[in-house]
Amino acid sequence: MGIMGKEEKSSAENNAESEKSKKIDDEQKLQYGFGFRHVQVLLIFTCLTIAYAQRVNMSVAIVAITDRNSTNPDFPEYEWDEKQKSMVLSSFFWGYVITQIPGGQMAKHFGGKIMLLVSITLCSLLCLLTPIFAAFGWKAVVALRVVQGLCQGCIFPSTHTLLAKWAPPSERGTIGTYCYSGAQFGTVVMLAVSGVLASSAMGWPSIFYLSGVFGLVWAILFMFYGSSSPADSRDRISSEERHFIETSLNTTGDAKIIKTPWKDIFTSSAVISLVIAHSAHNWGFWTLLTEIPSYMKSVLHFNIKQNALLSALPYFVMMIMSFILSPFADWLTNKRILKVEFSRKLFNTIGLWIPGVALIALAYITSQTQSSLAVGLVTLAVGFNAATYLGFQINHIDLSPNHSGTLMGITNCSANVMSIIAPLLVGFILNDASDPLQWRIIFFIAAGVYFFGNLQFIIFGKASTQPWNDPDAHRKRNDTIEGVENPAMEY
Repeated sequence: MGIMGKEEKSSAENNAESEKSKKIDDEQKLQYGFGFRHVQVLLIFTCLTIAYAQRVNMSVAIVAITDRNSTNPDFPEYEWDEKQKSMVLSSFFWGYVITQIPGGQMAKHFGGKIMLLVSITLCSLLCLLTPIFAAFGWKAVVALRVVQGLCQGCIFPSTHTLLAKWAPPSERGTIGTYCYSGAQFGTVVMLAVSGVLASSAMGWPSIFYLSGVFGLVWAILFMFYGSSSPADSRDRISSEERHFIETSLNTTGDAKIIKTPWKDIFTSSAVISLVIAHSAHNWGFWTLLTEIPSYMKSVLHFNIKQNALLSALPYFVMMIMSFILSPFADWLTNKRILKVEFSRKLFNTIGLWIPGVALIALAYITSQTQSSLAVGLVTLAVGFNAATYLGFQINHIDLSPNHSGTLMGITNCSANVMSIIAPLLVGFILNDASDPLQWRIIFFIAAGVYFFGNLQFIIFGKASTQPWNDPDAHRKRNDTIEGVENPAMEY
């Protein structure tokens, strides 16, 4: 009997080990296999591709609109001076900053799906109308771009709201980066094809027609396949994948809407640090994005086709870098080689300080003979910027999954004030666009902002879930620690 008992016990232990091993294997298949959450990643990636294509199309198109000789001469040319062009380029952000915080709140209450759907649909329709508005003058284009900005102001807060529902912590860096790399892909595609389109038989209006039509096609697809959360996808997602996501996020799928703790958010040192880091990033990023086409044309003397392709190259490199860095960052944290907070600060440093050094070097490029070096430095500055996706960008969800959309709205609102100021400052400084010394001032300012923004993030940034994320759960945890379940109290 004793021998039989041992054999039965051994058999039970083996069965338990087998079940445990099977469970781990199943979780690994869910973690590394393709699931419905990856369909959402693909849709969000495409959404941001289109959003950025519609956002940056004016950066190259404005060169064609104001210089008939560089494109198809059969289409109208409008005489806008440098300050008027700067107004057109910055006007998108005037509306964009207004809807950031309301967009985060609406995404929390109505779901990220409906907000993305409405935003892209309206913005795409307005994009189709851009050539008509241009005929009425630069002020009409400014007004249209402001409304487009209002529409797109909801996109990032809604995206963060969706990521908080769909991205398990073990995949947060990878999924978040893959989604946001759509911004670079949209930038690459639009900058690369804009020059070709402007010189084609369809002329510069086709730049806006193409990005508008693609936006409407995406909206139809997202209407049928997009979802705000695993709980809203019961008929499409497997029960195993839904359980994996909700268990890892510690949610039930029927989560209550927690009141936004405005006072705690605005007095949090971690949030203030995040606002500054995000603002510093936007200053440098949008200075490069909106002004590099003009820099290449005026200082390096590239024609519009060369300009478009070379302007796209840095964002292509940025996209590739994001695909390389994101799984590496998740591997480092999942293997516990790096703590999450250290990882966020390390990659944010890579994403801001390396571009800052590149901008300082770029400031000393003074002639066309050094054009290859200039292109290399711009590519370096923009390419390594991808690391910020694993720094401040995903840090919103670290601090508060429940309010990540609202946090993104707050930081993106502040950050995009920089997106307004930066092009306007360029217009103020740049009296002669062909003067390398004036560009040197612009690049030095951007490098200084990058340096300070990351330095304070290293000092004050955090990556732990804050108590105000869910006050009730935090209170229960504290009660448990202070009660009999706390071993220290039992003694």
